Amino acid sequence: MHWRRATGEDVRLLAHLNHQLIADEGHRNPMSLTELEQRMLGWLSSGYHAVLFYDEGDVIAYALFRNDESGRTYLRQFFVARSRRRQGIGREAFRLLRTEIVPADRRIVLEVLTANTVARSFWMANGFRDYAMILELDPPADS
Repeated sequence: MHWRRATGEDVRLLAHLNHQLIADEGHRNPMSLTELEQRMLGWLSSGYHAVLFYDEGDVIAYALFRNDESGRTYLRQFFVARSRRRQGIGREAFRLLRTEIVPADRRIVLEVLTANTVARSFWMANGFRDYAMILELDPPADS
């Protein structure tokens, strides 16, 4: 597996991958591909970094992250192509992220939707532990 930093030229590809991630994780984000492209472009121009992971020339995963002033790296998105799951790709991509991309002295933090049990299990198997929980209250149906 190889990796490279994404550029503005990769925004359309990143938006397509992000669209799949949104569907797979059960997120309620309704953004179109065009809106996701614009959001990704905004992130990449404001402190976020994206990395594309390749195998035999094919993009098989990506990560989107930013470093904050407190010494943490916030991993906003991490996605493995559907056809490449359950083959160790995610584990290897995260290992590369941890050992070659993110400085070793940084704490990595991320969020996982509570209904996304597959992702939660993946992150726990990669050494993450529970730290906080966000609770929500939806507005009344008649508002």
